[in-house]
Amino acid sequence: MTGARPILIVDDDQVLRQTLVEQLQIDGEFSVTEAVSLADARSKLEAPDSRYDSILLDVTLPDGDGRDFCAELRSSGVRVPIIMLTGSDDEADIVRGLDAGANDYVAKPFRIAELLARLRAQLRLFENSEDAVFSIGPYTFRPSVKLLQETTKNKRIRLTEKETAILKFLYRAGTRPVPRQVLLNEVWGYNAAVTTHTLETHIYRLRQKIEPDPANASLLITEGGGYRLYPETGPQSS
Repeated sequence: MTGARPILIVDDDQVLRQTLVEQLQIDGEFSVTEAVSLADARSKLEAPDSRYDSILLDVTLPDGDGRDFCAELRSSGVRVPIIMLTGSDDEADIVRGLDAGANDYVAKPFRIAELLARLRAQLRLFENSEDAVFSIGPYTFRPSVKLLQETTKNKRIRLTEKETAILKFLYRAGTRPVPRQVLLNEVWGYNAAVTTHTLETHIYRLRQKIEPDPANASLLITEGGGYRLYPETGPQSS
């Protein structure tokens, strides 16, 4: 099972928030944090170790305009997908939201299924874009170019396609260990010719590249019949 993807919802409509939380979390695909104002959203985003893969942002909030906040986030280096939620489908409003840096614009009332489809589409685009930058231990992880970089030591580690896919999937799982068979199916597909030995070989080679002491793994941990990344850290803001 894929780790739940953290989403921040910023909206002062309690009924709508509750509906979104229920629908987004129903299959364990997403985990949701709620914010009722821009100030609340700032505190959530600035919290230590905060991690959000996407933001659903209302336009009209008690303490300001969501589009201005979107522009503020972009200027501060936040690159994760932002989807604006609004009560207006006026073209000028949509253009203003997109110009502020929003990835998509959904007018209320909307179909939950459509919002979910748009959210998943934006997440897929982001993961494969040059902007997708994550932190794994001391490294900056850039999946699009299959690269880990340790800036303080000016160290660059080139990854194979499979190593990149392994790290991406484990990162998405957060603190939850991923069973070997689940990781194998995710990275190689349901290929009967590929065994867990193949995965273990790739994990061994990956540890040789990224661990300070490969014999005593501290980043890529064996746990619960599978693997997880430790310590958990969030997407970088720039």
